[in-house]
Amino acid sequence: MNRTNIRTLEEFTIEHYGAKGTPKRDKFDEEYAEFKLGALIHEARLEKGLTQEQFADKSGISKGYISKVENNIKDVPLSTLRKIVEVGLGGQLQLSIRV
Repeated sequence: MNRTNIRTLEEFTIEHYGAKGTPKRDKFDEEYAEFKLGALIHEARLEKGLTQEQFADKSGISKGYISKVENNIKDVPLSTLRKIVEVGLGGQLQLSIRV
């Protein structure tokens, strides 16, 4: 099997979006982080076996809002994110900052 065309995600990202600290890369990293949050919530909801409607009822947040969060259409305030994770999913929200 020829593996000469295989690149790491970082190599691919540098090639298409530039090095960290450049405007194009910073925009990509920000959008990826937002996408990742919606995908994580979606995946966790499915692991709990909940439909969006059940999840909305359980968390006290509208189904439409949940859909927008999962599809990265809506920015989520920290207080709402905490409610989604702790009330809706029965989980614990953990944040980290890397500098």
